[in-house]
Amino acid sequence: MNRQRALVFGSIVGLAILIVVGVGAVRTLQLASGPPIELSILYSTEKEGWLNEIAPQFEAARPQIDGRPIRLKLKKMGSREMYLAVLDGAEKPDLISPASSLQASILEDMSAGKFGRPIVRANDPNLCRPTLSTPLVLVAWQERADVLWGGQAPDDLWKRLHNAVSDPRGWETLGRPEWGYVKFGHTDPLRSNSGLQTILLMTYDYFGKTGGLTSADILSNPGYQKWFLEIEQSISQFGDSTGNYMKDIVAYGPSMYDLVAVYESVAIEQAANAAGRYGELRVYYPPVTLMSDHPFCALSADWVTPEKARAARIFVDFLLSRPAQELALNKHGYRPVDPSIPLDRADGPFTRYAANGLRIDLPRQVETPPGSVLNTLLDFWSRNAQK
Repeated sequence: MNRQRALVFGSIVGLAILIVVGVGAVRTLQLASGPPIELSILYSTEKEGWLNEIAPQFEAARPQIDGRPIRLKLKKMGSREMYLAVLDGAEKPDLISPASSLQASILEDMSAGKFGRPIVRANDPNLCRPTLSTPLVLVAWQERADVLWGGQAPDDLWKRLHNAVSDPRGWETLGRPEWGYVKFGHTDPLRSNSGLQTILLMTYDYFGKTGGLTSADILSNPGYQKWFLEIEQSISQFGDSTGNYMKDIVAYGPSMYDLVAVYESVAIEQAANAAGRYGELRVYYPPVTLMSDHPFCALSADWVTPEKARAARIFVDFLLSRPAQELALNKHGYRPVDPSIPLDRADGPFTRYAANGLRIDLPRQVETPPGSVLNTLLDFWSRNAQK
């Protein structure tokens, strides 16, 4: 009996030792690997579908820094909402990704004024890296566009649009009185990047410039102000989502909009839904354009640790990998920033929807103005055109 008790006691002691050793090994492993590095990212809503697919792929690859796994904390926001939240301290992300470098430029200007130094460098390719590309386009019902400017978008597109929307007789002046007034729409530039891009291209066109726009151009030219506001005051409402504008023109046809300013990628996503509804819905490219480049910008802030900065670079490298870029093109209609990926592949969207006006070559691009000029334009719009 004593021997049996001794055996039981020995087994219990042995098991206890194994448990202690095992727990110690686990703790040693945890200390060796360390806790995950949580990378906080604010991103614009336009690329939600792409990121929802890419983020799980990134984490499934088990990226690490010094044995510590990288975990993503993603939050979608409007581009303007994003930089305002960073400025007032409501959000403290490690990375931000607005729809275009326009918003990064605005944040750079505003943060320098508030903090004495910018917390983002919009033109630094090491800190602000474009990941996707899509130009601003006009989407119009072909029958209406043919009357307005013929088969191709002309060099004086914005002037013709101005004359049409500001004419109280509307389509009657162009020989089609049954169509009523000319219905053009773009998003609210205080909420949506495509709205800001639209009013910026209009402004550049009025002054015949592709660069060098100044605040004085906007504030000191009554002719421009009158012309600009005649277009803006013709718009019945400014939406907060580019995607919703595209969905509305597809769903309701010319009873709601004759033409709208949207992203090329949004037009591609909705092209199949538009087929055969109210005639041919086509894409038209302005004489000069502006790209949404969806930069991922690392913030120069005290909460961004060196480990998080390294994690940010690893994540953006993943976004720029060929598989991620091909997914953005083939499924979501974005132009890759990787120039080695062809747009003219037989099964790609640019071939599939070429008959709808999509084109691979683009007009020349305008210069991104300083953030101070963009803020002047937005302030002028908010005081005079906002409904």
